[in-house]
Amino acid sequence: MLNKSLFKRPKNTLEGYERPSKSVSPHVPDEMYLSCPGCKAMLPSDELAEKLYVCPRCGRHLRIGARQRIALLVDRDSFREMDAEMASRNIIDFPGYTKKLANTVLDSQEKEAVITGEAMLGGRPVALFVMEPNFMIGSMGTVVGEKITRLFEYATQKSLPVIGFTVSGGARMQEGILSLMQMAKTSGAVKRHSDAGNLYIVVLTDPTTGGVTASFGMEGDIQIAEPGALIGFAGPRVIEQTIRQKLPAGFQRAEFLLEKGFLDAVVPRRYHRKYLSRLLALHERGDA
Repeated sequence: MLNKSLFKRPKNTLEGYERPSKSVSPHVPDEMYLSCPGCKAMLPSDELAEKLYVCPRCGRHLRIGARQRIALLVDRDSFREMDAEMASRNIIDFPGYTKKLANTVLDSQEKEAVITGEAMLGGRPVALFVMEPNFMIGSMGTVVGEKITRLFEYATQKSLPVIGFTVSGGARMQEGILSLMQMAKTSGAVKRHSDAGNLYIVVLTDPTTGGVTASFGMEGDIQIAEPGALIGFAGPRVIEQTIRQKLPAGFQRAEFLLEKGFLDAVVPRRYHRKYLSRLLALHERGDA
């Protein structure tokens, strides 16, 4: 006779209470170890933090939060955040977007996918924007575009250089054409900042794709990237399906783009502060 339990649907632990395990083996909390997306090695979280979240085995640069990056980069206690109160809302009543925004804010502990402000770097003032990978993979909506535009307008008024760290899956589809309009809006602000004789440096991190790449992400006077960062407009799989050809090894990775002249340098994370400080010193305006 067949066992009736054979036809029972397995219980999804997300649907209800999960009974505690009777195992007496020691439990290691997941947050104590992180898996490297490159070599799949399980690495102690404290060791990764000491190495700035760069895998010591394969050199893969793991994603880090915007505030972590700011703390690693700027002079101590010098960062002054701008437009911190701005937050997205469901402006076109896209189904499920309101709930998704609420969950994302809760999970990321941020109000939006970019943090902007003014800081000191190597003793020099700089306007700074850093995109947040934990907020919808840094997708660009109307608030992201507005905050970045305001930062460039402030930097233009104060004759400040701008340093930007990008990480994004592209324009935020839940805001429709309004998100795509941010490409032109931010590009206009970048152009006015440049016409005033100011410096703009972009640091592209993994991944930087879609509308961000097609606008302010690739409009810097100096373009650098972290090692191994995926950079492009459409993803490799989309391109392969479109042209029906196999892409070259490493296509759209930072090193490939450096070889083809799209980047000025590929700089490991541990050198960012020193490298950017030197660039600011070299390009310092005499009337600033």
